[in-house]
Order: sequence, then C-alpha cells, then structure tokens
Amino acid sequence: MQPQEEKQLEASVDAIISRVADLKSSLAAFILKLENEFERMNWPSVLDNFALVSGQLNTLNKLLKNDKTPLLRNQVIIPLLLSPDRDDELMKLTEGRVPVFSHEVVPDHLRTKPDPEVEEQEKQLSTEAARLAPDVAQKHIQALNKMCGNLLDKLNNAREERESESGALRQNKQTFNPADTNALLAAIGFGKGLSKPIRPSPQGGPVSSGQSVPVPGLQGGPSMAQVSIQSGPNPQGMQGPVPPQQGQPGKMPTTIKTNIKSASMHPYQR
Repeated sequence: MQPQEEKQLEASVDAIISRVADLKSSLAAFILKLENEFERMNWPSVLDNFALVSGQLNTLNKLLKNDKTPLLRNQVIIPLLLSPDRDDELMKLTEGRVPVFSHEVVPDHLRTKPDPEVEEQEKQLSTEAARLAPDVAQKHIQALNKMCGNLLDKLNNAREERESESGALRQNKQTFNPADTNALLAAIGFGKGLSKPIRPSPQGGPVSSGQSVPVPGLQGGPSMAQVSIQSGPNPQGMQGPVPPQQGQPGKMPTTIKTNIKSASMHPYQR
C-alpha cells in the first residue's frame, strides 16, 4: 500500500470512529431517558431523539459511500498477538467490554461471516427455494404482491377518510351559541331580561300615598322632622303609587313631592 493510500485510509477510519462515537452517545442518552425519565417523556421528544439517531445514521452511510473513502471490505485484519492476560489498554479502548484478546473472543470480534447456525438456516431456505418450480414461485410472488397491495390500499383509504372527516369537522365546528349571543346583546342594549330594582321602605314595606316617614337620626316629640309623600293625580282614577313611566326603568316618578317640617321652637331655646 502506498503512503498516500495509507493516509487516506487513516483519515477515513478516524472520521468513521468520530461519527460512530456521536451515534453511540446519542443512543446512550436516549436509552438513559427511556429508563429514568419515561414518566415525563412525551411523544414529540421521542420523535426528536429518533430523528437525531436517523440523521446520524444517514451521515455515517454517506461517509461510507463517499468516493474518497476506500473500500474497507478489501482490507484484512490479522491478529498478531493473542494473550489470555488482562490488557488495560484494550479495556480502555473498548470501554471495559473486552478485557482480554484471546483465542476465545477473536472469532467473535473478527468474524466476517454469520454464525454456523445462521449459515445452516440460510442453506436450508436456499434449498427449499430451489425446489420450487418457476411457475409456482411466480404465483406465490403474485399472491404476496396482491395481498400487500390490498393492505396498502386499505391503509391509504382509511387515512384519506380520517383526514377528510377531520377537515370537515374543523370547518363546520361552531364555536359560539347564536341564542346566547342575541340574549347578551339584548340585555346590554335594551335591558331585556334584567330584573327591576326594588327599593324597600324603612319599615320594610311599600310606602303608601300621604304616609309620614320618620327620618332616622332625629328624636323628640313635636320636633321630629317628617317626610310627607304625596302622589299626583292618577290618570286611571285609582289611589296608590304611580308606576314608573315606560321606557325609563328604575326611574322615580317626578310627581312625588317631599316636604320636610321642622319644629317651630327648639326645646332648649330660651
């Protein structure tokens, strides 16, 4: 290998190690959140973590497919020294996962082919597939494709129906009650539906025409001030208080006259 190729290989390996370390840290942080903060996690945060891991995987794949990256499959790794003793430097590089580099762990870490059991299963599947006639295999393929197509159609139709229903609900959803709005406008503008205020008399009952009402706070026999309420002529010829005029709710009638009579002589006047 030429020196330029060796430098390019070292730079590519360093870049791959850096991308793998970033991916590893993201996965470790996500697993830590799932184990310790699963009660506080919500779906958007999970999607954000998945998006981060997916982006880092795509970056790693682009780096491996780059034209400047040499084909790693053409490189051969040969173990030069096997020892059953504990290797501290290896422990540091592997973060404690591989304490020794012996003949027991080398086949697992430097394997370029699947396990023997997996290879045996692949051979069996390949043999069963070779026994099928081409016409039978084509029928199976068509049936499987038809089944997958029907399933995809059902999923797409259900999604379209759900989106159309949700859009119709958003357009036709009423956010107010017209009857309540009209009642509120009538109450504010015209006082419709509002109860008229009742003003009680000092004795707790209605005041009739010509009745004397003592003013609180003034004591003494003849020196008591009196308020005489007199009603004007009733257009209906009936005695009693005159009702308030229409169109002016709560306004006192203008025909009520108030006369305050005071004593002619103060009791302590000399």
